[in-house]
Amino acid sequence: MPEPTKKDEMPNGQPEESVAPDSNGALPLPEISLEISPPPEDANSLKKLSIELPNDSVPVPAMGRKDSVWSLGDGQGPEDLEKPIDSPPRSTLLIESPQSASVPVGGDITFVAKVEAKDLLRKPTIKWFKGKWMDLASKTGKHLQLKETFERLTKIHTFEMHIIKAKENYAGNYRCEVTYKDKFDSCSFDLEVKEVEGSQNVDIRSAFKRSSEGQDDAGELDFSGLLKHRNQREPKQDDTPEVDVWEILKNARPDQYEKIAFTYGITDLRGLLRRMKKIPKEEKKSEAFAKKLEPAYQVDKGGKIRLVVDLADPTVELKWYKNGQEIRPSPNQRKYIFEHKGTQRIMVINNCSVNDDAAYSVAAGDEKCATELFVKELPIKIVKGIEAVKTTVNERIELECEVSEEGAQVKWMKNGVEVPTGVRSRYRVKCEGTKHFLVIDDASREDTGTYSVMATGGTSEARIQVDLKPLKVHQDLQDTTVMLGEPIKLQCEISPGNVPGRWYRNGQLIQPNDRINIIHRNKVHRLEIASSSLHDAGDYTFVPEGYSQSLSAKLHIIDPPRVHLESLNFPDNTVTIVAGNKLRLEIPISGEPAPRVVWMKGERVILESGQRVRAETYGDQTSLTIEVTEREDTGNYKIVLQNEAGEATASVKIKVVDIPDPPEAPLVPVVGGDWCSMTWEPPKYDGSSPILGYFIERKKKQSSRWMRLNFDLIKETSFEPKKMIEGVPYEVRIFAVNAIGVSKPSEPSKAFTPLAVTSEPTMLVVDDVTDTTVTVKWRPPETIGAAGLDGYLVEYCIEGTDDWKISNTELTEKTKYTVTGLTPGCKILVRVKAINRAGASTPRTLQHSILVKEVIEPPKIRVPRHLKQTYTRRVGEAVNLVVPFMGKPRPKVTWLKDGKTIEPTDVSIRNTDCDSIIFIRKAERSHSGKYEMNVQVENHVDTAILDIQIVDLPGPPMCVTIEDVWGGNVALVWTPPKDNGNAPITGYTIQKADKKTMEWFTCIEHYHRTCITITELVVGNEYFFRIFAENMCGLSETATQTKKSALIVKEGLQIKTHDYNDHDFKEAPKFTQPLINTFAIAGYNATLNCSVRANPRAKVIWMKNKIAILDDPRYRMFSNQGVCTLEIRKPSPYDGGMYSCKAINDLGEAQVDCKLEVKVQTQEL
Repeated sequence: MPEPTKKDEMPNGQPEESVAPDSNGALPLPEISLEISPPPEDANSLKKLSIELPNDSVPVPAMGRKDSVWSLGDGQGPEDLEKPIDSPPRSTLLIESPQSASVPVGGDITFVAKVEAKDLLRKPTIKWFKGKWMDLASKTGKHLQLKETFERLTKIHTFEMHIIKAKENYAGNYRCEVTYKDKFDSCSFDLEVKEVEGSQNVDIRSAFKRSSEGQDDAGELDFSGLLKHRNQREPKQDDTPEVDVWEILKNARPDQYEKIAFTYGITDLRGLLRRMKKIPKEEKKSEAFAKKLEPAYQVDKGGKIRLVVDLADPTVELKWYKNGQEIRPSPNQRKYIFEHKGTQRIMVINNCSVNDDAAYSVAAGDEKCATELFVKELPIKIVKGIEAVKTTVNERIELECEVSEEGAQVKWMKNGVEVPTGVRSRYRVKCEGTKHFLVIDDASREDTGTYSVMATGGTSEARIQVDLKPLKVHQDLQDTTVMLGEPIKLQCEISPGNVPGRWYRNGQLIQPNDRINIIHRNKVHRLEIASSSLHDAGDYTFVPEGYSQSLSAKLHIIDPPRVHLESLNFPDNTVTIVAGNKLRLEIPISGEPAPRVVWMKGERVILESGQRVRAETYGDQTSLTIEVTEREDTGNYKIVLQNEAGEATASVKIKVVDIPDPPEAPLVPVVGGDWCSMTWEPPKYDGSSPILGYFIERKKKQSSRWMRLNFDLIKETSFEPKKMIEGVPYEVRIFAVNAIGVSKPSEPSKAFTPLAVTSEPTMLVVDDVTDTTVTVKWRPPETIGAAGLDGYLVEYCIEGTDDWKISNTELTEKTKYTVTGLTPGCKILVRVKAINRAGASTPRTLQHSILVKEVIEPPKIRVPRHLKQTYTRRVGEAVNLVVPFMGKPRPKVTWLKDGKTIEPTDVSIRNTDCDSIIFIRKAERSHSGKYEMNVQVENHVDTAILDIQIVDLPGPPMCVTIEDVWGGNVALVWTPPKDNGNAPITGYTIQKADKKTMEWFTCIEHYHRTCITITELVVGNEYFFRIFAENMCGLSETATQTKKSALIVKEGLQIKTHDYNDHDFKEAPKFTQPLINTFAIAGYNATLNCSVRANPRAKVIWMKNKIAILDDPRYRMFSNQGVCTLEIRKPSPYDGGMYSCKAINDLGEAQVDCKLEVKVQTQEL
C-alpha cells in the first residue's frame, strides 16, 4: 500500500504542510472568514473579519499559521502585523512610560505616564488608544477613568488611566501618545486579564453579549459599538438559558461554532473561541473503528490503491463514500472491489484515473472517518519538436510536433504567452493522432517571435521570422526653402505602392487637419500645407510602415526682418527715464532666420559685452540695457536688422531726466530782530525738467539739525524767514524741485544773527540839581534783547528849542549821570537812549523842564529798625552798620562814643552823600557803648544814638562746695561767676563723675539757683561734681569742680574695687557710603551725599577738581550723624566736574570721588 505523500506544491513554490489530526482523531479547527458588507450609502471598502481557531493539542508553529487575530474595520489585519506603522517624528517627552501588566477579572488597575514640563510653555496633549485606532477618551465611564495632575515643585505632568472591574475583553494592546507642538512621543503596553477560577458556571449567552453604546456600562473596551450605526433599542432581559450551550459547543464540530453562536445570540466570537480554547479536551474513544483511514493516500495514474479500516464491531454495517456520494458495488464493473478480512474492511480502486482524485469517507453506524486520494499522472513527452521557419509577409506558416500519446493535451505559446485559438483568431490548431499542428494562413510582421509547444513531460520551441519585401525609392524628398505664408509641397515615390507611411516633423508625428493634407496615391506620397508658418520649418521624414528605411528633407522658412516699435506704447518712440535707474528696453523683432541686430548711438556701436551699457538679442526680441542711467545717455538710438531675406532699421529716442543741480548759496541782505530777507539765483541745470519751486531750510550755526521752513513750494527766488531767536547765529540753504525730485542742498549762506534794539529806559527822574549841574537817574529798559546793552546816551536841550546836545561823548554803563556846564537859571529838557549793536532805542524824555538852581534840604537820619534797640554781637564777630540819611547840599557827618571822639584805629567810619557806615572787623567787649551820629547841613542838624553791646562766654562759678551727704543724696552750694561775659547769667549746668571712671554726666541743665540737691546716687560710688555758668552766648569754657568727693556708703557693706582697661573707641575716617556719579539738570538744585565714620569726629572738606570749596555762596555743606551733604544751588554746565569729599582726623584721612554732569534743557523755536 503506497504511503501518503505531500500534495502538489503551492503556487508560490512553498509546499503545503500536511496537517495531522488531533488526539481524538478530529481534523484541526478550520479557519472562519466572515465578510461584512457596509450599507450602500457607505463608500468604504468591504471590511473583513477573520478568526482562526487553533487546536489546543497542536502547537501553533506546527500548524503553519500566524497567531489568532481578531481583525475588524480599519484595524490592523494579520497581514499588517509585521508592517511598520507610520508615525510622526518622535522626540523624547515621556520620562516615565506605562508598563505592561495583568489583572484578574473584576480587578482594578492603573497605568501612569509622566512628562517633564521644564521646557514646555503649556500642557502637552495626551491620548490613550486601544489597538491601533480606538480613542479611549470617548469611552470614559464607570469602568474607565482618565486623570491629569501637575506638580509645581518638580514641574511634572502626571497622566493616569484607571480601569475599574476589568473584564476579559479589556485585554489587548494599548498605546499612549503625547504631543507638544512639533514634538511627539508614544509608548505601547499590554494588558492581560486573567480568568478567575469557577467562572465556567456563568451564563454563556450573557457573558459573550457585548454592551451597546450609551448604556450605563459605557466605557467598556469593546468594538461592537463601532460597527453599529442604528437607533438605540431598549435592552431586553435575558431569561435563564433553557439549554446548555457549552455542551452543544463541546460536542459540535469547529465549523459549526459560528452557526451555534449566532443561533443562541452570542456575538463576541473572539471571547467565545478564547474560552473554548481554555476548556480541556476530553479524549473520546471511537466505538465503531479500531483503526481509521490514513489522512491521505497517493497513487500513480493506472495503478490501484487499497483503503483499509479496522472495525471494533464486525457486525456494524459499513458504507463507502466518494465526495459525499455513496459507492455501490456493481457486478459488471471491476473498478471498485470490496473485501472482508476479519474485522478489516478493504476497498480496492483499480486503474486509477484523474477522476478518482477525490475525498473518500467510510461510515460505520453514526461514526465516520475520512481521507483524501491523490492520483499522480504520468508525463506526456514530445517525440518530435517544431522547426524554425523564415518567410515573408502574406505567406502560410505551419508548425508540427509529435507527442507520446494520442489525445494528449498540449499548449501552444508565443513569446511565453498562450496563443489564442478562438473562432476569430488568426491561429488554427489541429490534431492528427499523436501529431499536433499550429497554422497561420496570412503571415505578417507581428507573427515574428519564438513559438513553443508544452506538454506535461516536455517542451519544444522554434523561431519564426517574417520579413518584409524589399523597398524601392523612385523619388526621394528634396530640401525646400519657402517664404513665410507661401504653400508647401513635399513629395516622394516608392514601391510597393500599397505600403502606407507616416510623416514626421522634427521627430513628431504629423496629423492631417484643415491646414495640412496628406495624400497617398499608388506609389506617390505627398504632404501639402496651405500657408507656411515659422513652426513649419524643420526636418521632415517619411517612414514607410514596416520598413526601417526612411526618407528625409529639410524645410526652411524665411521672413524679412522687422522691428515692432508699436509694442512700446511710447509717444514719438521717446522713452523717458529718471537718472540713476536701470533702463531695460525690450523691443520685439521678427525675421527668419533670426536677423543680426546692431544697436548704435550716433556712430558708436553698442556691444553686448559692455559693462554699463550693453545690447542683447535673444529669441524674438532685442534689448538695450543701461545699468545706471546718466545725463549723457540722452539721445537717438538706431536699431539695424539684417538676414538673408532683407534689412530693416528703426530708431528710439531716450530722454534721461534728473533732479536739478543745487542753487548757489543764498544771500541775506537784511536782518531784523526775529526775521531776515534772503534771495538766490535759479540752478544752472534744471535736470531736463522745469523747476517747480524751492524748499528753504535753516539751522542754528552751532547745530547740525536743519529745519524746513516751507512745505508748499515757493515759486519766487526770495523769502523772509521769521520766528527766529534773537541773538542766535543762523544759516539758510535752498533746495530746487522739479518733477523728478529734490536737488541736493545749496551751500549754506553766511552766518547771520537776528538782533533788535532795546526798549526805552524806564523811570527817568531828576536826582539832584546844582547851579551848574543836573543829575538824572533811570532804570534799565524792560526789554534788552539778545544784542545786549552797550550803554546809555544822555542828551539835553534848552526849553523852547529842538537842538539836542549830547552830554556824554562816550557811552555810560551806569543808570545815573550828571549833566555839567549848564548856565544857572536856565531851564533844560533831558532824554536818555539805550544803545546796543542794533542801534539806539526810542529815547526816554523828562516830562517837565528842570530849573538849573541848587535847593537846600534839611538833614534827616533814617535809622534802620534793628538799630533802634540794643545791637548785640559776640566777641570776634564783625560789626557793619549802615545808617542812611538825607540832606542837600551834601551833609557833614560826625560820630561820638560815650561823648568822646572815636579813634579811627578801633572803629572804621566811611561817609557818602546818602549814608554813613561804621565797621568793626573783629569786635571786642571794649567796643560796647552808645554811639552818637550827627548830620549837619549849614545850620540844620539831626542826631541819632546807637547802643552796641559786645558779649562773650561767662566765666565759671566762683566756688563749689559739698554742703552735706546723706543716703544717696548730695547738697551743693556755689557762688555766681565773677565775669558774666557782659550779659546776664541765664542758668547753670551741673555734672557728676564717678571717681573710678571720671566720666562726666549731666545731672541738670539751665538751672537758675545757686544751690541744689543731687539725688539717686549709687551706693558705694564716690562722686565729684562740677558746674558750668551759662549766658546768652552759651556755657562757660571751663567749670568749677568740687575739691572733695562725696562717698555714698551704707553700713554693713564693703565696696571692692576692680581694675579695668578702658576700650579705645578711636577710629580713622572711613566712608561707609561713597559718592556716586550723578546727572543734574541746569537750573535745579543738586545734592551729593556720602557717609563717614570716625572717632574723634573728622573734619570734612569738599573739593571740586581737587580744589577746596570755601565760602562760595553757590554751595551749602551739611553734616549730620556722619552723613555729609553738598548742595549745589541751581547748577550750570560749568559746575560739572569731579567732586571729592575728604574726611580728616588725628588718626588718618579718607577720600571718595564722583563725577557730576550738568545737562541743559534746550527747546528749538
